[in-house]
Amino acid sequence: MTETMTYARYLSLDDLLDCQHPRSDADDELLFIIIHQTKELWLKQMICELHLALAQVRADHLVPAYKALARVSRIQAVMTLSWDVLATMTPSDYTRFRDALGPSSGFQSDQFRTVEYILGLKDSKFLSYQGDRPHALAAMEQALAAPSLWDETLGAAARAGLPIPHEVLARDVTQPYLPNEAVEVALLSVYRDTERYWDLYQLAEKLVDLDDAMASWRHKHVLTVERVIGGKRGTGGTAGASYLHSTLTKRAFPELWSLRTAL
Repeated sequence: MTETMTYARYLSLDDLLDCQHPRSDADDELLFIIIHQTKELWLKQMICELHLALAQVRADHLVPAYKALARVSRIQAVMTLSWDVLATMTPSDYTRFRDALGPSSGFQSDQFRTVEYILGLKDSKFLSYQGDRPHALAAMEQALAAPSLWDETLGAAARAGLPIPHEVLARDVTQPYLPNEAVEVALLSVYRDTERYWDLYQLAEKLVDLDDAMASWRHKHVLTVERVIGGKRGTGGTAGASYLHSTLTKRAFPELWSLRTAL
């Protein structure tokens, strides 16, 4: 006999609420776990939305892609706000359970790196952290080998008649994207004639929203880490706040930022 669907069954609440396993008796460890598990759930949704947007841009369905991209930027905003909740944990609170983390670190998050790869921030060194999780490694490798959202956007721009250089369109997509002056010049025409290129113009601004939100997330991450552990090294041997500071200038869509100076 089929069981009646309930709220708990639909959401698999018993399984979900049994996923938190603090390794100490410190009250704040549960908060630490829930904050990071929640981020991973949001990253899962972001990846789903980004794959949808990739397919839509590849098919030149730019307007439908706006919805998925807008949803991603709003998810990013929620994730950024969650740092404020974690920041209620004091340095003394964190010290009580930090040793329980061992060599684990958010640096190892496969979903966060997958999001970066999809956006175009390619760096194969992060694959090495997934040796014990073949399915996670496979997802990262797939995202690394596939054209990024920026690659697909530049392809759509070329199909719309913009002079995107062949070497950009035919580049090795597993490598980090390097800003190209000719791409900036081509995209300037979109911003100078928004009526003619309205779909591309709106897409470009949705991408700026994503970059903006990612920068805000990184900045708040740095502040939270500095508030909780200061300048100490992070778990897993990471450099902590000093490494996070080095990521603040990352931009997935660089020409959309540089062209503003030329307008």
